[in-house]
Amino acid sequence: MYLFTASCCPNGPVLATLLPVSTAVTQGIRVTVKSRFLPEQSAPGRWAFAYTVRIENLGQVPAQLRSRHWVITDGNGKREEVKGDGVVGNQPVLRPGEKFEYTSGAVLQTPHGSMRGTYRMVTEDGRQFDAEIAPFPLTQPGSLN
Repeated sequence: MYLFTASCCPNGPVLATLLPVSTAVTQGIRVTVKSRFLPEQSAPGRWAFAYTVRIENLGQVPAQLRSRHWVITDGNGKREEVKGDGVVGNQPVLRPGEKFEYTSGAVLQTPHGSMRGTYRMVTEDGRQFDAEIAPFPLTQPGSLN
């Protein structure tokens, strides 16, 4: 999914920009991701990207993020799966109305690809579910025509 934004000047042209954004809601947990290309950390054969994740509890019960599962796919279709405990060294507990945000990164061998995944959440009463992380693009500007 792409978020369309536009800005303009009085009597001037409209400048349109596509921002890579994904959003999914699973059992009251909303996961929003925005990605960006990192030219300063990229080199020939190595494309670096940052992504910022916001996890919000829109539900009625507290839930803890216990683990993550990412599926990273490059422009050649090569898939890599990453699993682990928590995110950036944390296993945040989100009470209703609370949010947690972090930034991390990925490196691809192609100038574009995508990521998707899930967070394993556990509610206060012990119920477990996988909160979806909707697919989002990793794209060097100008690499897709």
